[in-house]
Amino acid sequence: MQLKSLHIFCDIVRCRSFSRAAAENGISQSSASQVVHQLEDRLGLQLLDRSKRPFVLTPAGEHYYEGCRHLVRQLTKLEDEVRNLEDRHAGQCTVAAIYSVGLAHMSAVMRHFSARYPFAQVRIEYLHPDRVYQAVEAGEVDLGLVSYPEDSRTLRATPWRSEPLTVVCHPAHRLALQQTACWEDLQGEAFVAFEAGLRIRAEIDRALLVHQVEVEVALEFDNVETMKRAIEINEGIGILPTPTVAGEVAVGRLVQLPLTNDRLHRPLGIISRRDRNFDVVGQQFVELLQHMDGDFFDGPERLASSSIQSARAPEGLAATP
Repeated sequence: MQLKSLHIFCDIVRCRSFSRAAAENGISQSSASQVVHQLEDRLGLQLLDRSKRPFVLTPAGEHYYEGCRHLVRQLTKLEDEVRNLEDRHAGQCTVAAIYSVGLAHMSAVMRHFSARYPFAQVRIEYLHPDRVYQAVEAGEVDLGLVSYPEDSRTLRATPWRSEPLTVVCHPAHRLALQQTACWEDLQGEAFVAFEAGLRIRAEIDRALLVHQVEVEVALEFDNVETMKRAIEINEGIGILPTPTVAGEVAVGRLVQLPLTNDRLHRPLGIISRRDRNFDVVGQQFVELLQHMDGDFFDGPERLASSSIQSARAPEGLAATP
């Protein structure tokens, strides 16, 4: 079996998209799909459940992906070390990011990083928040990008930036006629909520309780992208980080209403192991993140990137808070 096929399979799962993985590997989307079919034929079982949107890994696919991801990462790291032994600016850093951070920020960040350090490589993996912590702690990745970062005995959390949360609704919803919203405006509304157990859900529930506002939870999801799709078909309103809806708002698919009272923010941070120091590439990447201010992430460049991304079909894409 060619390692290239395993690499493509891992990219498809990591990106949650056949088209994005195909673009990263310089092949067609049909070729990327064929790679998965060939792997499934060889194994005699299904790796991806394509009947769901976005697609999900089968139990066998989940186990196979974890093994392939580790194998591909180790091989890539070995090749990188051998190829760049004498170049201090060359090397690789693997970053695990929650989906909403990766999709909202990383495209523009990576363009700037590649322009500044053309011989260095940063590889982004999108994971559930719990998996980000596990991957960093296990040494599977060099650092993680999470919301509501927490220190632990083994992990160090470095503050990065804070994002405002905003009310989001369909353009035909009654609230879309307003410029802003207060908590009382949400009384009795059908609500597309984050899944119970997530920190962001707890913060939103706390604010609703403080303002004595009751909503009807219509749907619960563990990722921002699916929440946006539900709001786009007018299944309810939601409260989401502002940068994650910039693309949809720009093209008129969603309307955002900043909260006028008791505004909420989602803190973002960088987690790493306490017993490890960043290598050269890791340090360069962290410094770049920390020196990019709010205007960069909320400004025209990031908005344009998000608009282009949102205009594409949301094939297999998921974004976890």
